[in-house]
Amino acid sequence: MNDKTPLEILNNYFGYKGFQGKQEQIIKHILSGNNALVLMPTGGGKSICYQIPALMQGGVTIVISPLISLMQDQVANLKQLGINAEYIASNISYAEINNKLNLLTANAVKLLYITPERATSRIFINYIKSIKVNLFAIDEAHCISHWGYDFRPDYQQLKFLINEFPQIPRIALTATADHYTKVDIKHFLNLTDADFFTSSFLRENFIYRVSEKNNGKQQLLEFIKQHKHQSGIIYCKSRSRVDEITTFLQQNAINAMPYHAGLELSIREQHHRSFLQLNNSLMVATIAFGLGIDKPDVRFVYHFDMPRSIDHFYQEAGRAGRDGMVAESVINFGFKEVLDTCQFIMQSEQSELKKKYELVKLKQILTYCDTEQCRRQTLLELLGEASEVCGKCDNCLNPPVLYDATALVQKILSTIYHVGQKFNSGHIVDILRGKLSLNVQIWEHHKLSTFGLCNDVSSKELRRTIRQLFARNIINIEYASGKLKLTDKAIPIIRGISDMFLPQLNKKVKFVYDREIWLRTEFEERLYRKVLFWRHKIAIINNIPNYAVLSDKTIYELIKYKPLNQDELLDIYGIGKVKLKKYGTEILE
Repeated sequence: MNDKTPLEILNNYFGYKGFQGKQEQIIKHILSGNNALVLMPTGGGKSICYQIPALMQGGVTIVISPLISLMQDQVANLKQLGINAEYIASNISYAEINNKLNLLTANAVKLLYITPERATSRIFINYIKSIKVNLFAIDEAHCISHWGYDFRPDYQQLKFLINEFPQIPRIALTATADHYTKVDIKHFLNLTDADFFTSSFLRENFIYRVSEKNNGKQQLLEFIKQHKHQSGIIYCKSRSRVDEITTFLQQNAINAMPYHAGLELSIREQHHRSFLQLNNSLMVATIAFGLGIDKPDVRFVYHFDMPRSIDHFYQEAGRAGRDGMVAESVINFGFKEVLDTCQFIMQSEQSELKKKYELVKLKQILTYCDTEQCRRQTLLELLGEASEVCGKCDNCLNPPVLYDATALVQKILSTIYHVGQKFNSGHIVDILRGKLSLNVQIWEHHKLSTFGLCNDVSSKELRRTIRQLFARNIINIEYASGKLKLTDKAIPIIRGISDMFLPQLNKKVKFVYDREIWLRTEFEERLYRKVLFWRHKIAIINNIPNYAVLSDKTIYELIKYKPLNQDELLDIYGIGKVKLKKYGTEILE
């Protein structure tokens, strides 16, 4: 055992002055030989919970992780901190694998990162019987669940590994896990008796906003021009959409890179590496990108298409602002995306129970998008946590203006009723606008009393109102067919007993955050540019991400406090004894 305390290890290696949340409690629990299930938000410091026990014990900690790129980044960062870490994956040669296994045999590795496929290999299981393993850490543990949104079959086979080594403690970690996912994690990892540690989902540094699609590409372009000096991720629902948006941005002189499973592996790796090493990089991606990504200076995540669930959204948005500095989360959405996602879920090969579950999750994210309340408060309530209003989201800064939509809503609901609740939104809109479509004529719906009653209302506004009624559970959608159905809440509105007030289309609210606004003098501006240049040079020389050298938060403190000796430098966030020895002289110069 290392005779240093967990706090001393934290100070010396990581340069942090204290633990966050329940980190220390979890570490002591693991060091006592106990199992744990840890639910901690992205950026909450999950990895510290197994890295410090690994440094304090003899033998090796085996970390099971889903992505090779994630393992590479974490190992590179740990080596910069002077920690003996390695990874074994399909992208390295047999000779390299043998070298790493020799290091393991010699007890010269503290953390070994492997994929679930390798962890369940009989050859690997037999090998680790010959070495001292002190802990199994299963990262991104939600992947173990059929209910999880990045399901990997080999994650469920980890039970064979656990059965072979029941005496070795294990810790499962994830950023989001609903009830069903937690049940699956406990079952497949035999963690039914494990202590459960959960942290608040609150991210104080986040600004949340939502915009309704209205020329979505132009909205995105305007947003990026406001954030031109920042790194960000733009999520799209499909590969073709990623290519389309990347091309559009490049045509507008925006340096954006695509990332999706349809690209060659070498291109994906190149784009991933560039994203990590550049100060103001933009990645346009499907959700194939970002699982566990450890770039702390991502300043925004922009969902060009609405996420599939509130859990998806929280996990993906959380990839921004991991350094604790101001970050922005944006969703740009329209009703068509909701209907398309409904159809996608219903046409999948999942069980009927799973489909219903996915639809509930979709309804939650629509509730978040259409809320008139504080975004952060709504988000946390949907995640099962109470919160005060944030005072800085779009709804807090620019509260939606409500208008009396009773008459319009009555016309929509009456039309749904008179057509027997057997038609989709497009057909309802055609009737209300007086459009003699083929279906309207076939079913003689041009004879209805509501035909043409909304010919002065645009199709877009009618669809928007239908979406708002759906979000408020006044109407439902039969997902297989798209038919609109009335709920009990519709009756008093149709009868004129209840009024209906809906929010007008929100005005544009600009949140322009520039990380350079804290530069107070011309001298600090020059100093900042020099530090950025030096950091980038060191990252390129060592083929590591920028943040592995210095994080943005560390640079902020360097410029603010201007340390003049090594003792003062040790007081800077992120500067421990290892980085002091490696970079201290150059930084002080």
